Amino acid sequence: MLAGNFGEPRPNHFHAGCDVKTGQIEGKPVFSIADGYVCRVTVGKNGFGNAVYVRHPNGYTSVYCHLQRFIPQMAAMVKKWQYAHQQYVADVVLRPTDFPVAEGQLIAVSGNTGASVAPHLHLEVHDTRTWDALDPLEFIGIYVKDKTAPNVDAVMVMPVEGEGMFCGSNRKQRYALSGNMSEMTAWGKVGFAFHAEDRMEGSWNRLGIRHSALIVDGDTVFKSDMSRIPENKHRMVNSWGDFDYYTENRMWFMKSFLDKGTNIPTIFVDDNRGVVIFNEERLYHLTYSVCDYFGNKNEYCFVINGKRQDIEPRKVPAGNFMSCNIDNTLKRPDVMLTLKRGLLPRDIYINPQETANHYGISAAYTFYERLMPIFDWGEIRLKVLTNYVKHTDKFYIVCHDIYDRYIEGKYDNGWVKGYIRDLGLSYEVAYDDTPPEVKLLSETNGNLVLDVVDGKSGIASFKAYVDGEFVLFEDVPKSTNKRCILNETPIKRKGSERTLTICATDNCSNTIKEIWKILW
Repeated sequence: MLAGNFGEPRPNHFHAGCDVKTGQIEGKPVFSIADGYVCRVTVGKNGFGNAVYVRHPNGYTSVYCHLQRFIPQMAAMVKKWQYAHQQYVADVVLRPTDFPVAEGQLIAVSGNTGASVAPHLHLEVHDTRTWDALDPLEFIGIYVKDKTAPNVDAVMVMPVEGEGMFCGSNRKQRYALSGNMSEMTAWGKVGFAFHAEDRMEGSWNRLGIRHSALIVDGDTVFKSDMSRIPENKHRMVNSWGDFDYYTENRMWFMKSFLDKGTNIPTIFVDDNRGVVIFNEERLYHLTYSVCDYFGNKNEYCFVINGKRQDIEPRKVPAGNFMSCNIDNTLKRPDVMLTLKRGLLPRDIYINPQETANHYGISAAYTFYERLMPIFDWGEIRLKVLTNYVKHTDKFYIVCHDIYDRYIEGKYDNGWVKGYIRDLGLSYEVAYDDTPPEVKLLSETNGNLVLDVVDGKSGIASFKAYVDGEFVLFEDVPKSTNKRCILNETPIKRKGSERTLTICATDNCSNTIKEIWKILW
């Protein structure tokens, strides 16, 4: 049974795998889905927690994430790598002969590590050559039972500004499909979006839609098949979905058209990019079709009356025009923004605004009146407005979001350069010459627990030594703590006083060194 399926829309990414339920507990055995070899094992990367990658001879790679632990042979390989590189975060690359596996062979135990919020197994399958994500149900679907069809409960009507009207308005409007939409009128260019969800028997989880289509008078104007997601298309989910509505209501309405700068290979649109043109005074017959991987299907038919009506002219926003099809540059005395071609979902107007300044080193800027995620990294430069700093390599850019986030910044001739992916957040230059803080929370019979925090640029590296010999501290999930069990390290117990040395460095190269005496 699944808690999440492939292609679900989420902020800034599609769900690239299937979440397999483990009964709200950890410790379930995890097996390889096919013959192959373990090509990679990671710890603490990409939000996956502990993860195993298995490469298969048919050109695919399966990935098993959020694991509690690896089988002993694999765990030993990982620990050897961690000690050789003197770090907890691990990326172990293996050769085909290092760890061959057969279909059904035990490789790990399920858990809740990384960005997981509840125990489960996150399974991904990728095209090894392109790293496109593929629907795992294509490989494990025979083990999943589902006879429940998806359903659409509402549509969002989105007239093209200056070119379309719906019920006498050019504003976005939401309607329940259970209503009588034949009383609705439209004229000109109108886009539609739908809210749909899929369910499985015996599960309360809401799943995404594998297939969807919008058919107008028998012609398909839009069709999607979420079977493959290229690695560089994930952030286009924000454009395919109504991101503005999602940020306010936590509900995804997926458009049945594509914005000018959006191109998702698994979505087909007609010559009008899925926008419906009402240019005749008659009834238009529309059908939404939704279907899951197993072929369970629902169709929803509704009628809209094409009726001539005056179209409100488009109001040109104030600000700087940015095209999705060319390179764009904004220059102000104290800020510069560069957006390369292909970063914007559509043409927009940006209006840079100074926001509350927290540090007094540069002006703080936002470029859009609401959240506006872009498809990849845009370049920002902020002018340093103070000379009262000792070390220019301590500058960085901070992004003011729900919490402040570090962005690497490089100082160059009075400016600090960094890279951003949302035009609606606020950015400014910060300065960090303060090292992290490290506290020894407990020392009991060789079990050591530390708290390691940095309130500014954040922790970049951490190392620990007992009598000068490296010992591995593991991250404690969902906390700033780190834990070491000395019995599991190369340090032999002597029953005498030993020297524990901790070195922690932040992202601005500030280092703290703490030394404690421990009994071991």
